[in-house]
Amino acid sequence: MIAIVQTIDLILSLYTWVLIISAIMSWLVAFNVINPYSPAVRSIGQGLYAVTEPLLRPIRRVIPSAGGMDFSPVVLLIIIFFLRRFIPEILLGL
Repeated sequence: MIAIVQTIDLILSLYTWVLIISAIMSWLVAFNVINPYSPAVRSIGQGLYAVTEPLLRPIRRVIPSAGGMDFSPVVLLIIIFFLRRFIPEILLGL
């Protein structure tokens, strides 16, 4: 059971980093620091979008953007931190 909890924690930790990288990349594209038409940047962006969008889309439906700011990654990070904190307690009864 401990191995399952550790695997879930690792997946959630990696997904946290994917969300952070995706947010930073979107800022870099928005401020014209990196070229979104570059094939490498485009493929990385599409990969990050494919991984993050399925979980961000439902949050965006509930929480609208405020003045052009998208807070759905922050909400998802809070949910992930909550899960990382309470999954061991729920599954292991700690």
